Amino acid sequence: MKPLAALLVLAVIWAVGLFAFTERVARSTPAREPARADGVVALTGAGSNERIGAAMELLQDGKAKRMLVSGVSREASREDIRTVSRAVRRLYDCCVDLGFNAADTVGNARETQEWARSLRYDSLIVVTADYHMPRAMLELRGAMPAARLTAYPVATSVVDANRWWRTSGGVRLMVGEYMKYLAILGREAILGLGPDDTPKKG
Repeated sequence: MKPLAALLVLAVIWAVGLFAFTERVARSTPAREPARADGVVALTGAGSNERIGAAMELLQDGKAKRMLVSGVSREASREDIRTVSRAVRRLYDCCVDLGFNAADTVGNARETQEWARSLRYDSLIVVTADYHMPRAMLELRGAMPAARLTAYPVATSVVDANRWWRTSGGVRLMVGEYMKYLAILGREAILGLGPDDTPKKG
């Protein structure tokens, strides 16, 4: 009975964690107006139109000096992205960069880190879907520990975070995101147990 009891306890902990995660997602939008930053980054994925449009609004409102769209499909052109962003051409041509190298969230973090480093940006507003934001921020903070990162989650048509359990698609998406989030937490915990390479003073 002890193994069964242990499994039940783990199942309860997992379920409580899932509902805490989804509640956090549901409460994250509408996002608060962010403080001004050096750059704004839109991470593409399901619901990309809403993500890119929200990031462009922040750029147009003067919340950042420049914008990166990370994870753009190689089949998309600059004009395609401008149409999606509904941007004024003058602002788009001068101040929007497209990243084509990221294929996943890890790639988004790497692409964003390289872009920010090339521009010497220390602060970024991160725009992505509400359900994707917790995992995205973990990856970005791991890649850019010294940067000031402000989350700007966006509700998309992909899933209603307040009623995710009502559709099989919503359940699959939220449970999948939660499991990926737990995997990153576990990875970071293991890495944190490794040797400290920080030079010692003295």
